[in-house]
Amino acid sequence: MALYMKAAEILEKAERKQAALKTLVYDSKFANIKQLFALVCETQKFSSILEEIIESTKLLKQTKLRMPLAKVLVYDLLMGQGLKCGGSWKAAIMKHRARLQSVLARMKVKQKVSKNEDLLPKNLKQLVADQLPRYVRVNTVKTTVDDVVDYLKRDGLTYLGQASRIDDLTLKEKEFLRDMHLQELLVFSPKTDFHDHFLYKAGHIILQDKASCLPAYLLNPPPGSHVIDACAAPGNKSSHLAAIMKNKGRLFAFDLDAKRLTTMSTLLLRAGVTCQQLANQDFLKVDPEDPQYKDVEYMLLDPSCSGSGMVCLQHDDSSDNQERVEARLASLASFQLKCLNHGLSFPRLKRLVYSTCSIHRQENEEVVAACLKQNPGFRLVSLLPRWPERGLEPLTQCLRASTQKTRTQGFFVALFEKHNNAGTKVEKPVVQKSSVEAAPHSQPSRCKKRPADSEETETSEIDKTPIPAAEEAESTPAKKKKRRKRNKKKMKEATVE
Repeated sequence: MALYMKAAEILEKAERKQAALKTLVYDSKFANIKQLFALVCETQKFSSILEEIIESTKLLKQTKLRMPLAKVLVYDLLMGQGLKCGGSWKAAIMKHRARLQSVLARMKVKQKVSKNEDLLPKNLKQLVADQLPRYVRVNTVKTTVDDVVDYLKRDGLTYLGQASRIDDLTLKEKEFLRDMHLQELLVFSPKTDFHDHFLYKAGHIILQDKASCLPAYLLNPPPGSHVIDACAAPGNKSSHLAAIMKNKGRLFAFDLDAKRLTTMSTLLLRAGVTCQQLANQDFLKVDPEDPQYKDVEYMLLDPSCSGSGMVCLQHDDSSDNQERVEARLASLASFQLKCLNHGLSFPRLKRLVYSTCSIHRQENEEVVAACLKQNPGFRLVSLLPRWPERGLEPLTQCLRASTQKTRTQGFFVALFEKHNNAGTKVEKPVVQKSSVEAAPHSQPSRCKKRPADSEETETSEIDKTPIPAAEEAESTPAKKKKRRKRNKKKMKEATVE
C-alpha cells in the first residue's frame, strides 16, 4: 500500500503546483523510483477521465477514500497492471470493480473509441502518439562522446551517426544517434532505460532532456570564469555548466530547498564536479556587491515556474478556475521578474540566460519584455537561427521548445547580454547573432559584438576591406578645404599656360 499512498501524496502536491512532478518523485526517496514515477505520470495523464469515473460511481462516498488515492487505485485497477496491494482498501475497490469497468466502457461507446488513450484530450493524444526520445548528455568532465559511443556500440547498440533533421529522432529499439544541435547529446528510442547502466551510475552520462540542456549550452561560460546558477537544484544544469567550464573557475549554486540541495550535492559528486560552491540560500537575498561575486560575469536563472511545459503536467485546463490560474501566473511572473532584475544587478555581469519549463506567455515573453524596459543596459541575443521554434512575436530572438516541433519537453530560453554602451537608453532590444551555434564547446567562443544598427548584407570584397586611417581622415572638413585650394591653384596655372 506504500506505493499508492506515496503516489497519492505526490499527485496532490503536483496538482497544487508545489513543484515539478519529477522533482517530487525523486525527493520522495521511495525505494522503487521508476515504478512510482510511472504510476504518478500515468495517473496524472488520465486524471480527468478517472475523476469522471469516480464521481459517476460515487466511489468516494462509499469507500471514504480521498480523490488522489482513489485515482491511483482506480488507474491501476482499470488501466494499469492490476492492484498491487491487499487489505481493506483492495477489498473496497474490488467490491466496486464491475461498476467502475461499466462506466469506463460506456465512456468509450459514447465517444466511439476502443482504446483508453483515445479518451484523452487532444493535446494528450498527441503526446501518446509522439513519445519523446530518450536524451542522454555525455559528461565531458569524466569522458568523451567518442568513448561513450564506442562503449555503447560494444554493448550491442547500433550507432546511426549524427542527426540532420527532427524526423531522424524517431528511432527503433537499440538504435541511437548524435543530436544535430548539441554535440554532447545522444538520442535513443523512448523506452531505453539507463538507470541501472554502468555509464549512468559512474557519472559518465547524465539523463537530461534536450530542452533542459539549452540554458547552459547557450550561456557557454569559458573555462576559468565565475558563474552563478541562481536556482540550481536538482543540479543537471550546474553539472552541464561545470563541463562547459572544463571544471575550472568557480560555480556558485543557490537553492532555498535544503533537501534538493543535498540531492544536488550527490549528483555533482557522481559527475566529478569540483568547481562548485553550494549555498542553501534565497538568491534574492544574495548581495551583488559581496566581494566574492566581484568576478561573476555569467549567470543561469531557471526560477520556479508553472511547469506547464512538462509532459506529465500537461492537461486540459479548460475546466480549471481561470481566475485562479491567471492569479497564479501573475504571482509567478512577478517573482520571475524580480529574480531577473536582481540577477542583472551584479556589477560585472556580461551574460544571463533566463529559462522556464513553461508554455505560458506571462512567464516567458512578457517577463523578458518587462525586464528589458527596466534594464536598458542589456539586450537580447538572437539564438540558434535554425532552431525550429521561436519566441512569440516580437521576441523571436528567444527560443521555445515543444513536444510537437522540437521533440522535447516544453521550454523557453532567452539570453541577455550587456551593451558596449551600457547605460544609454534603447528604444527596443538589439538583435544579435549568437556565436554559440557555430562554435563547439571544446573551444569556447566569445560572442563578437557588432553595431546596434548593423545588418547582415551581401557586400563586395572592397566593401569588406577596412578603410585605412589616413584615407578616413581625408573625409574631414579640413582636408576637403585643402583639396579645394589645390584644385583652384591648378586651374589658375592651366589658364596662364
